[in-house]
Amino acid sequence: MFDDPRSAAWTPLLEAAWKARGNAHAPYSHFQVGAALLTATGEVVGGCNVENAAYPVTLCAERGALSAAVAAGLRPGGLVAAVVVTEAPRLTPPCGACRQALAEFAERLPILLANRETRELHRIEDLLPHSFTGSHFR
Repeated sequence: MFDDPRSAAWTPLLEAAWKARGNAHAPYSHFQVGAALLTATGEVVGGCNVENAAYPVTLCAERGALSAAVAAGLRPGGLVAAVVVTEAPRLTPPCGACRQALAEFAERLPILLANRETRELHRIEDLLPHSFTGSHFR
């Protein structure tokens, strides 16, 4: 279902990610990012980057979506798929902090990277090999 980057299964996530990207607050970098997550309950949750003049306070789109999903009841193991979109000519993967945060909720997560021209499918375990997650404590 989520093995093909052109699959229609990605459409609701792409739509949510592009919509969220439109709300990004990026007055410093002017680099707007949208993300969307699909939970095991079928909920699609979007997020966008939110920059701050105190730059370390900036929130990435992926962690924004993850925070909203957790607030709605997401628990570890409950993520099914993720999308990250930008208008950049090069596809933009999640940063290291976002990779670690996503891996906490799905150790085998398909992540679709997209812009208006291209789509590329990755897996969290490829973007963050040998991740350290809550499963280490179980």
